Amino acid sequence: MSALPPQTRYIIGNEACERFSYYGMRSILMIYMTQQLLLSEDNAKAIFHGFVALNYTMPLIGAWLADRFLGRYHTILFVSLFYCLGHGILATADMFESIEMHRIILYMGLAIIGMGSGGIKPCVSAFVGDQIRNQDSTLMTRAYAAFYWSINLGSFFSFLVIPAMRDSFGYGWAFGVPGIAMGLATFIFWIGRKRYHIVPPSRKKGGTGFFAVLKTACSSGWNKALALHGEEKVDNAHRMLKVLTVFAFIIPFWSLYEQTATSWVIQGKSMEPLYINLQWLVDGLVWKIGPEEFQSANPIFVMIFVPLLTLAIYPHVGKWGKPICRMGAGIILASVSFAIVAWLQYSLEQGATLSIIWQLIPYCVLTVAEVLVSTTGLEFAYTQAPASMKSITTSFWNLTICLGNLLVVALTCLFPGNAASTGMFLTYSGIALIVGILFLAVVGRMQHKYH
Repeated sequence: MSALPPQTRYIIGNEACERFSYYGMRSILMIYMTQQLLLSEDNAKAIFHGFVALNYTMPLIGAWLADRFLGRYHTILFVSLFYCLGHGILATADMFESIEMHRIILYMGLAIIGMGSGGIKPCVSAFVGDQIRNQDSTLMTRAYAAFYWSINLGSFFSFLVIPAMRDSFGYGWAFGVPGIAMGLATFIFWIGRKRYHIVPPSRKKGGTGFFAVLKTACSSGWNKALALHGEEKVDNAHRMLKVLTVFAFIIPFWSLYEQTATSWVIQGKSMEPLYINLQWLVDGLVWKIGPEEFQSANPIFVMIFVPLLTLAIYPHVGKWGKPICRMGAGIILASVSFAIVAWLQYSLEQGATLSIIWQLIPYCVLTVAEVLVSTTGLEFAYTQAPASMKSITTSFWNLTICLGNLLVVALTCLFPGNAASTGMFLTYSGIALIVGILFLAVVGRMQHKYH
């Protein structure tokens, strides 16, 4: 952190609090829908992944606002206030008695949170890159590693604190505290306003220009596009197409990763919870770790593996430490994690009694995959983007997460009654394995084209 520009501490602090609010809310969402709102596991899973898909569609709007009109700083500030409103709506759930009203409150709150969280998403990660004045690649890698580490610091505490608050004070406070955290995140970001390096909005039609060039190239060829739009816009379009080729292969990874909050939680409900005796601290205190709290395993592993891989592994593995190889290996490891989960589910279906501690194995494997894919993807999206399309490129990255979640919604609807079954876990594992191999075979050959 000491080597990074000092103003990045405000962005990283903001991100830690914002992620606490987001992951704290969603940590209790699956069980809230199935146990409090009495939704089926299939419906709850579809709603959850639909919400996440909305969350990752909105970056297109946020990036458009930032690149064309408001700039990244003002977009983050204004949309964050809207984000707080969504948490406030969710916090009113306990004020109503009927399940129907609880469902309406849920849908309203999730819609606003999805728009708020998604709207700031491409801007915050690109804003980190803006603070690295000389675009030093080593410093950029460390900046995004620190940024991603802060995400997981916030989410780690949220997985432990919010379920405990729900158990002690009910869902009103459990949904309200994330709103308070989001308010704090906005305040921390605002404090650093005089220290940031703020890049003004280009007010150029960066994304629109890309689609215009692409339309001309498809209908009349690249020579016509060059004559009509000029060399700079055509070069930018070529760069974007190379980036989007990589992004397309990432979609199935997110279909697997996002299920840690749905199908893995469903599986965890069938396993024996972990009990930790804390009587040495408070007489009679025993800490129960169930599937909601167990989601904290992911951020713990991330905080271990991000510095380990960034500082100790990547510099010593040559070309295998390049972004393309990292992302390809990550997709394949995600496949391995779901094969392990499928084995656990098969054992449960055969009547075995398993402790939830067994989920540590797939969590560990999937977290290594996440670090290889996600931290690399944030860095890749920023460094490969044309200057006028930084936020819009990051939003395309976020769109891969949206499409991955929509794939889960589609498969859940196509195969009802399999929200967490051995067959579905193996299906996802097979999809990721095939895509990972294709990614390394196809995109790996083009690695020299990326700078």
